[in-house]
Amino acid sequence: MLITSTKNPKIKQLLELQQKSAERRRTGLFVVEGQRELEHCLAAGYEVESVFVNEELRIKNEELVLPQGLEADGDTSPSYFTLAPHVYERIAYRGSTEGVVAIIKSPERGASSLQQILKGSTNEDGLENALFIILESVEKPGNLGAVLRSADAAGATAVIVCDPLTDLYNPNLIRASIGACFTVPTVACTSEECIALLKQNNVRILTAQLQDSELYYDTDMTGPTAIVMGTESTGLTEQWRQAADAHIRIPMLGRLDSLNVSVSAAILLFEAVRQRQLKHENG
Repeated sequence: MLITSTKNPKIKQLLELQQKSAERRRTGLFVVEGQRELEHCLAAGYEVESVFVNEELRIKNEELVLPQGLEADGDTSPSYFTLAPHVYERIAYRGSTEGVVAIIKSPERGASSLQQILKGSTNEDGLENALFIILESVEKPGNLGAVLRSADAAGATAVIVCDPLTDLYNPNLIRASIGACFTVPTVACTSEECIALLKQNNVRILTAQLQDSELYYDTDMTGPTAIVMGTESTGLTEQWRQAADAHIRIPMLGRLDSLNVSVSAAILLFEAVRQRQLKHENG
């Protein structure tokens, strides 16, 4: 079906989903733009509701093909819409776009999902290799997206967002993560739920904080570990500080007292990777 008007109901729905978290929650739908992101999304098992393609752009770029399963033909294909260039320009989030946007059905990603992740990580050695990054009250979707990229690179078990101030399907988050929001299991729950589940499964909680802490590279991260980080402005709440098994800090040698949360997360995640590789090499 060719859409030539920006006032088409389907276009209006897509714009609402891009712009309003309340609409994403109400409908259980969200928007993904870009070929690479859609490929990761499909590989993670997400279900596509609708596909929107700038046919003119696809004709100009012969290398651009829809991810497998999104073709326009076939009885099991999602709803498929071809857009006039000016309509596609209206919905495209990026300046340089790849000519494809999709509406995706959002699965449940709450505390029950965390339970399943913990259960799925259990083997004869328990959760020996589990590595979680936890963000309390993260507000900026770009920061969360960057943390997800680091979590993917470090092979983290999951990213857990506690008491979030942004939703997991914010378009800026998806774009900043370049699809890592689909490659890394990501859940949102309350701090109480998260702490209880980590304690039940004997996952060691390490809180990143300046006060009453030891240097991160002097802290054992070789067992099942959850690294917990707060906001740059206020840090972690007392609830997490009291729940922690250890407090860790990154040395700050300049005049400022904090790093961007995504940079800090990358440093701490790869310290865990380093320690685990060293332990493996030494038997």
